[in-house]
Order: sequence, then C-alpha cells, then structure tokens
Amino acid sequence: MTDFDHDIRTAGTATAAPDPRTSIYGEYAAYLPQVMDMVVSRIEDFDRAVRERTGEGAYEHFNHRIKGDASMREKCDRKGLPQTPFSALHDIHDAIGCRIVCSFVDDVYALAKHIEAQPEFTVLETKDYVRRPKPNGYRSYHMIVSVETPFPDVTRSTPGRYPVEIQLRTIAMDSWAALEHQVKYKKDLGNANVQIITQELKRCADELASCDLQMQTIRNLINENR
Repeated sequence: MTDFDHDIRTAGTATAAPDPRTSIYGEYAAYLPQVMDMVVSRIEDFDRAVRERTGEGAYEHFNHRIKGDASMREKCDRKGLPQTPFSALHDIHDAIGCRIVCSFVDDVYALAKHIEAQPEFTVLETKDYVRRPKPNGYRSYHMIVSVETPFPDVTRSTPGRYPVEIQLRTIAMDSWAALEHQVKYKKDLGNANVQIITQELKRCADELASCDLQMQTIRNLINENR
C-alpha cells in the first residue's frame, strides 16, 4: 500500500488551497489547486475524446487530492526532512496525487501513454507494478510527473514545476488494494491471522490478475468483431 492509498481513504486530504499562513506548503499553497486542475483537465479531456470516438470512457473512477498538511509533515519526519515547502514540493513528489481506475489493463497503458505525451508534463519516474507486481501481490502503474506551470516554484523558477503522483489501476486491482488497506490498519487481527490473510491476499491478487487478462481478451474479441 502507498501513502496515496492511505491518504485517499482517510482524513488529511484536501482539494482546496491550504492556508499559506500555517501550511507546510507556505506561499505555494495557493497554487496547488490550480496545478491539480491542470492535470485533471488533461485527463478529463482524454476521457471525453475516447468516449466520443468509442462510446466508452477511458476510465471508471478518478480521484485526486492535495496531501493534507499533517500528512505531509508526518512524511517529512519519516524521511528525515525538515518541514519546509522545499521538502514538500521538491524532495517529496506526492503533494498532488491522482488515482485513475480503469476497466481494463489496456486502458491503464493508454492513459499512461496520453499523460507522457502532454507537452507540459515531464515523466520523472514510472513503476510498473502491473507487469512486475510487488511480492505481496500489489499491482498498479505509478508515475511521477513534473508539471510546467505559469506559477513560481520552490526553486524560485517561473514558469515553475510541480510534482504530481499519478496511479493507474484496474477495478480489480483497486478492490484488492482497498482490502489490503483494511488489513494493514486493523489492530486486533493477531499474528497468526495476519499471516493467513496475507497468504490469501496474495492468492487473490494472482487470481484477479488472471481475471483482468481474461477480461481484456474477451474485450479484444468483441472489438475485433465490431
């Protein structure tokens, strides 16, 4: 499970601008909702274009958030970083986070390709946990994107760049991650139960991945006969 998984399922997230007088983001807090809107707009534009062309959307669910002040401060502490705007918006890359949940595996990669093609976006890092899942069974496609904006950034550059974390996954992958999140934060399971549940989660992850591939195959067959 990632910080984004925890943030999006708990308090400590925001979509409005944090208060620059108290926020770890300082004077840059006011720009974060606008940067997030830029990213959301590019993704929603792609969804509309796909829907007009095929009659189907590019994704099923789309969540986005600005990392809450307390959550970002805790992450700085965890990484041994000072609680400063530079740490939050340069050294750490998930002040703005987006999760896109798709119906099919091919949709995940189509969206990733679209994001990479945006002229304002520079992909800093990708982690393909779809093709190379984590040992516990976690699957998702992660991107760290640097977004060029008209706003100043923490390096005092204008136009400035702001990092955004983007996660793409299928419905099956998202359901599995939600269950794994419950296990991780359940305090009274006991060591024996945790071990059994962990083994079952891994087995479920593999079965869900097989179902994703089968669903993709069926969809391809349907599209071939249109």
